[in-house]
Amino acid sequence: MNQQSFAEYQAQHFLWQLDAGVGTITLNRPERKNPLTFDSYAELRDLFRQLTYAEDVHAIVIHGAGGNFCSGGDVHEIIGPLVQMDMKHLLQFTRMTGDLIRAMRNCPQPVISAIDGVCAGAGAAIAMASDLRYGTPAARVAFLFVKVGLAGCDMGACAMLPRIIGQGRASELLFSGRSMSAEEGERWGFYNALHGAEELLPAAEAQAERFTEGPVFANGMTKTMLNQEWNMSIDQAIEAEAQTQALCMQTRDFERAYHAFVAKEKPVFQGD
Repeated sequence: MNQQSFAEYQAQHFLWQLDAGVGTITLNRPERKNPLTFDSYAELRDLFRQLTYAEDVHAIVIHGAGGNFCSGGDVHEIIGPLVQMDMKHLLQFTRMTGDLIRAMRNCPQPVISAIDGVCAGAGAAIAMASDLRYGTPAARVAFLFVKVGLAGCDMGACAMLPRIIGQGRASELLFSGRSMSAEEGERWGFYNALHGAEELLPAAEAQAERFTEGPVFANGMTKTMLNQEWNMSIDQAIEAEAQTQALCMQTRDFERAYHAFVAKEKPVFQGD
């Protein structure tokens, strides 16, 4: 498939900005703590699918407007209609939400969530599916599905959350639906770091910029292996990484790094 440019991408249900290879997604319904709708779910899913073919996007930052990350599915625009749906359409919806997580995991760009305030339900799942997470002391993450009579196993939570924070901690959060404090999240490894509210987005963007300055093809292969090796034995993983590394050794970035080392210079990677 042809490579795509996202310089002129126009989002309909959130804000999109592309600057020097960093794409920033802003969930922008601050008056409701940035809930998702059927349309914003679908647009996010489609964007992350398309990013697989992006030629000018090398890292992604997701954050929310107005001091909150995302309050999950909109009570009136999603939860209400779901109560009226039959099983066929309910399954279509839950598969769509899962497809958003798959698309986030399968796109080659590192995804960084910058989390402040409320991060609940589907918002917590989006944060979980990101490659890195930065938070503030005010951030509260809640997988609150049980609070509305649903199972905690939503959008991959029972598979992914235990791998991030441990089985026992994940079990307690998913059974109770309670909020994980910022201090717990940092101590348990959910967050890569905590920052003040004013420093949060700049810190996430600075990390994303560092990724864009690296060997972006190799970064994409690292993400692919991190994702795929969950389902491999150690022997399979070692062989997969051998093949992946041999592929990366064919890139010009690898050659640039060698010549820069010989010249005692910093390599300037170009992603090819």
